[in-house]
Amino acid sequence: MLGFLIVLLSSIIFCFQNLIVRVLFNQQAVFGFFQTGGFVDPTLRNSFLLMFMRMLLVVPLMACLTPTLYPNTWQDIRQLGQSTHRRPLLQSIVGGGLMFIYLALLYVAIGLIPTGVAMALFFTYPVFTALFTWRLFGHRPSRFRWGVMGLVLMGGALTMPAFQPTAESYLWLGGVFGLGSGVAYALYAVNAQKSFETIHPAPFTWISFATTLGLSAACLLLWRGQSVELDWLPLWIGGLLSAIVTLAAHLLNNFGIRLIGAVSAAMISASNPALTVILAWFTIQERLNGLQLAGVGVVTLSIVLLSRDYALAKSNTAAGHNDGK
Repeated sequence: MLGFLIVLLSSIIFCFQNLIVRVLFNQQAVFGFFQTGGFVDPTLRNSFLLMFMRMLLVVPLMACLTPTLYPNTWQDIRQLGQSTHRRPLLQSIVGGGLMFIYLALLYVAIGLIPTGVAMALFFTYPVFTALFTWRLFGHRPSRFRWGVMGLVLMGGALTMPAFQPTAESYLWLGGVFGLGSGVAYALYAVNAQKSFETIHPAPFTWISFATTLGLSAACLLLWRGQSVELDWLPLWIGGLLSAIVTLAAHLLNNFGIRLIGAVSAAMISASNPALTVILAWFTIQERLNGLQLAGVGVVTLSIVLLSRDYALAKSNTAAGHNDGK
């Protein structure tokens, strides 16, 4: 129950992170009272910039807070430099690389298409989590689960904006990026579950954040765009708010994965697309058409069904073990 509540709280916090990114990329009427936002264009390079600014604040912030949550954080990180601990170190760095990929793709998707649509596509990741878990751990999905996964993908397709061969055809690119971010996050979650067999979530998360910071900085140095004057104050304010919710969401999610596993954690996050739509409507008056709302509903309902099926299967497995005793 504790793991369930931790992951659910992580999902709620995650919604606010995405709304902050949406406002930074697009001017919005916040709570219907004042216009703000649109400080940078929704491009891949600017996604690297926002990610760099966020992680530049997250990494030292977590360095200060982590020893309180887990006193052996720095001792564990020092041990990762030993030859006998190279595998968990590599897994942590891979986690940072996957975090970098999924955040970059998700940022662009949120900038190009409505937040609720981007999140519905991103939250098809439990399907890919289940597939990767089957491949790596041998947990083969049942026919019922295959059917529900198909519904998840169908719901994601319903949220895709209608294709028109005009200047707005970039909407499909946002859809592809949203789906790609879900695949990358599924790999991140499965890698995290495997890593937590040998490393605590706190040092794993810090190393992942530090790796993401390094990769985003390298991309900015290699990809020198045109010199454009930016309004840095609101960008740093947005970066600070984003850093706080990012740190809280990832720490809670990784602790939850350690308690209940990657697949169960993914299933519990089912409420996120619907919650994001509600929050986006309430805060920035963002509306979807009927078909897209139906798609969000299908995704949410499908993952709830999948979550219930996994919970029942786990309960039956535990009962079988008790009977065996």
